[in-house]
Amino acid sequence: MKKLDILNKIVESGVVAVVRAENETEAVNISNACIEGGIKAIEVTLTVPGATDVIKSLKLKFHSDELILGAGSVLDSETARIAILAGAEYIVSPCFDKDTAMLCNRYQIPYMPGCMTITEIKTAMEYGADVVKLFPGNTFDPSIIKSIKGPIPQASVMPTGGVNLQNADQWIKNGAVAIGIGSDLSKPAKTGNFDEVAKLAKQYCEIVREARNSI
Repeated sequence: MKKLDILNKIVESGVVAVVRAENETEAVNISNACIEGGIKAIEVTLTVPGATDVIKSLKLKFHSDELILGAGSVLDSETARIAILAGAEYIVSPCFDKDTAMLCNRYQIPYMPGCMTITEIKTAMEYGADVVKLFPGNTFDPSIIKSIKGPIPQASVMPTGGVNLQNADQWIKNGAVAIGIGSDLSKPAKTGNFDEVAKLAKQYCEIVREARNSI
């Protein structure tokens, strides 16, 4: 089942690189650097000018074994459909949207909506969200995941926003199925230092691997 395969690959990867950029070229270069550093799950945000062209370009360049490609910052079902047609294999939102959830279920595409409360998480799961994005993560302490899993042990949670090299291991140890990394990963790209992006990507992958082995 394609949807299950994609979800398994995202969880196996453990790190989702959230790519925000000023233009298409920068977005492609950030994505290339992340993949070079070992991150297989890339989320191209639709705030990037020409984001769908970035998705198409990456789909052509990389094999499915090298890249699980998604679209982020998706606010509605119309945008989700455009992203899916461009080649996005999963959809990520900063908030839960019922119509987007239904559309993704219709086409068997994983949908990861941003949630902040137990009520939002429960609603998202009722509409078929297999993984909920805890967003913004910097609002919480990593221990929030254990608190969520008290009443909802079946919840699969991925924090995004505020995840960094210092706390990434704690998110995993507290039960995150994966972590989403944005500005802390792509910051060196602002000065054109894509080698540093690749280096950071490798560090995040190693942190997740070590944290999982210690559980």
